[in-house]
Amino acid sequence: MSDETVRPIVLFVDDEENILKALQRLTMDEPFETEIAGSGEAGLQKLAALGNVALIVSDQRMPGMNGAEFLQQSQQLAPDAIRMLLTGYSDISAAADAINKGGASRYLNKPWNDDDLLQTLRGAVATWQLAQENRRLQAVVQAQNEELKQWNENLKNRVLQQTTAIRKKADDLNEALIQLKQNYNGMISAFSSLVEMRGQRIQQHARNVAELATAAAREYGLMPEEIETIRIAALLHDIGEIGIPERVLTLTPETMSPGDFALYSQHPVRSQMAIDGIADLRPAGVLIRHHHEQVNGAGFPDGLKGSAIPIGARILAYADQLDRAVSGGGNTAEQALARVELGLGIKLDPALQRVFRKIARYAYFTLPELDANATIELELRPDELLPGMILTRDVISGTGLLLLNKGVVLDELKVEAIQRYYQLDPPQCGISALVHQR
Repeated sequence: MSDETVRPIVLFVDDEENILKALQRLTMDEPFETEIAGSGEAGLQKLAALGNVALIVSDQRMPGMNGAEFLQQSQQLAPDAIRMLLTGYSDISAAADAINKGGASRYLNKPWNDDDLLQTLRGAVATWQLAQENRRLQAVVQAQNEELKQWNENLKNRVLQQTTAIRKKADDLNEALIQLKQNYNGMISAFSSLVEMRGQRIQQHARNVAELATAAAREYGLMPEEIETIRIAALLHDIGEIGIPERVLTLTPETMSPGDFALYSQHPVRSQMAIDGIADLRPAGVLIRHHHEQVNGAGFPDGLKGSAIPIGARILAYADQLDRAVSGGGNTAEQALARVELGLGIKLDPALQRVFRKIARYAYFTLPELDANATIELELRPDELLPGMILTRDVISGTGLLLLNKGVVLDELKVEAIQRYYQLDPPQCGISALVHQR
């Protein structure tokens, strides 16, 4: 029980004093206290002053207020108490009133059998105690449920707050990674532009090689990480030529003097060393180092042969040779490809022939199919450009840097890039593009 020191009370109500004394004597050794009242009115006064009343036993025939009336009114003062009617008369209607109106659970006969009466009283008190304990436990459970509900709500709020904070951190980190990636690509483009600034001979070469090599690597079935490494290597593969006299760079290796060739053959290693301080660029540096190796082992700087040359370096070498063939006067795809294929099995990997034949025409010699009757070529200001327009001429900055090749289909990012470069390095002309007539 919640408080074992508080004993339940049994109230006896009867107008006969000897009956009350007899009941007190009978119950004096029981584990409950007894209270007595000589009338219904006195019984109500007792109930108003008492608490913890477990059982009310009332005589029926009393002057003034009978037992049924007393029991009925007692319900307001002791609603949890068990009620019984004690009567010496065979009054069925009185018993019915006591049960129906007074809430009596049973009635007892006078005279009584002591053992039967004690058994009845003990059972009633035990029932009341069980009900009280059940009520107490229900209150405990209710309080614990409320506490658990509040705890769950608090936990939910904390989890929600933590989830929101984690999501925000993840978003911030993702935004930082995007910015870092943009800065990283911007740095690579800046390095590549430094090489292209040296002269018209190599303008656009690194970008052409990057587009060719990337498309070839994708067609060859390489993984995205490998393709990205090849793209970076292509953009930076000639950075080591900075510092080599332009006179040397205009020659082919076959026409260089031994001294010039010794100087020229250092540029793959110099390119690798130039970017080796950046850990993320080191895989690209390996491809750059070996892009002048030849499958017959006669290349430089390490004389690697066949499959010992990394596949990325072999793709880069093929793309480099093809772009040089185009810039060297190949008027058609077949002419440029035929010139390059003279080196198959000697300089270049024959396994790459199919790949480059498939992508070369698209990369150099075709534009998207257009309805000539539905478009017109116009020279536009940067703020007039729209996604979907097709460039009909190369876009060159004011200081001569190639920004975009002709044939490129503009999207939002390319439009924004052109507008930004035209503010930083404005040329003297607009941008030529095909515009759909309306």
